[in-house]
This record gives sequence, structure tokens and C-alpha cells, in this order.
Amino acid sequence: MQGTLTKLRAVLESPVAYALRVGDQTLDLNPLIGRPLVLKYTGQILCDACGRRTNKSFAQGHCYPCMTKLARCDMCVMKPETCHYAAGTCREPDWGEKHCMTDHIVYLANTSALKVGITRCNQVPTRWLDQGATQALPIARVKTRHISGLVEVAIARSVADKTNWRAILKGNGDAIDLNAAQSDALAGISDDLAAIAREHGEDTFEILEESPVDIHYPVETWPEKIKSHNFDKTPEVSGTLMGIKGQYLIFDTGVINIRKFTGYEVAVSS
Repeated sequence: MQGTLTKLRAVLESPVAYALRVGDQTLDLNPLIGRPLVLKYTGQILCDACGRRTNKSFAQGHCYPCMTKLARCDMCVMKPETCHYAAGTCREPDWGEKHCMTDHIVYLANTSALKVGITRCNQVPTRWLDQGATQALPIARVKTRHISGLVEVAIARSVADKTNWRAILKGNGDAIDLNAAQSDALAGISDDLAAIAREHGEDTFEILEESPVDIHYPVETWPEKIKSHNFDKTPEVSGTLMGIKGQYLIFDTGVINIRKFTGYEVAVSS
């Protein structure tokens, strides 16, 4: 099959069920683990938003004009605490209404170490699978993306808010008591939560009491040394598919982040 890449489709099963999306086609990947797989970049990149050809990909699959004008590419997507929708300066107010002015989840996850993150409610558990989390726990439901960002920033003073991509590919880290971590994290930001409630309303957030979700990935063999494949440097990525975790295909020749190459046209064979 041949077509442009988008991020791997992941479904929470045991193990996670993955599919490679190539244009309008999909290829179930779990049955291919332990078998040869070839991805060959054709040299063409198509913008994930407008479909035009671009020589370089920006913001995970966009041409430069779309990167500069689309709300999904604005810095506030990466730093939601800087959301400027309320100021009337959102690049696409309709998009902001749909994606940002809606309920979000603040969560703790084990991605080889404890981290805090946020995601739209309808992206649970997809966000956890994309990050390669082996455990995840929703700790608060928040009214808007902006407010969830404020909560995340407060927790991030004591808990990491980044994922170490190399660490997640070296194996599964030790289990973490996420319920205890939730108690500690929330106790440490009680003043911040009180300030958020005073400024934005008592109903701005709801503290959740849920059980952690355990996640298992289809990996036969972890790489001894992390070598990253890059279509811009090596157009053909091939080898035996040893496993999948997060958005990474793990070959015996190295790993590749499929999401990073959104919009790249590839030919796939096995």
C-alpha cells in the first residue's frame, strides 16, 4: 500500500491493538510483530490540513502557511495555560470552542517515571497510549483547556510534565502507586486550586476518585541501544518489527516515531 502517514491508530486492549494508517488504508500491525516490514518514503510530503505539497513539515504534518494560521498549531496547544481564547485573539474561535472550551482531564501517568498531563475527555485513553504510558489515572475533570493547563502547571512544580521517549523504549518501568501520587500532588497545590476556584468559579474543576488503568504493549524484544530512524536522512526504514509502544515502531534496526512523519508519503510492504 502507498499513501500519506497519520499517527498510529491505537485501541486499548491487552496488549494495545495498533494499526498503521496509510492514506485511506489501514494495516493491522500486531500480527506483523516478528516479521519483516518495509516503509519507503517517496520524497513527497502533503500538508495534513490543506493537502498541498510542502518541502518541509511543520508542527507534525503542516505546510508553513497552515502552521502560521491554524489554531491547532498555536503555541497555546503545547502550553494551554497561555490560552488566549477569552481575550478574543484565538486564530480560529470555532475550533477553540470545539477543542478548548470543553471538559478536559488532568491525569497522572507512568511513562517510565511519574508525569502529569492533560487531554480532552474524548481522548481518554488514546492520549495515554500515544505517550507509551504503562499506567494512567485521571485525577481531575476541568471545564476548559486553559484551566486544565493552570492545574497542570501547578502540579508540574513537583511532578514532571514531559515524557522521556528514550526511556519508554528501554522497557516498562517499575509500577507506581498512582492513587498515593494523586493524594500527594493535590495536597501540594491546595492553595493553587483555591485560587483557581476563586477566579474562575467553584465548578471549574472536580477532583476524581478512580482506579488506575494498566496498559500493556505488544513488544517482543526491547532495543539494547536506541537508534532513531528519520525519513529525511534515510528514505527506507526496514527490518524485523519487534514491537510497538506509544507512536514508535520498534525494529531490530532502530525505532521510528510515526506521528512525527505525519503527511509523509510512504510505500509499505511486508
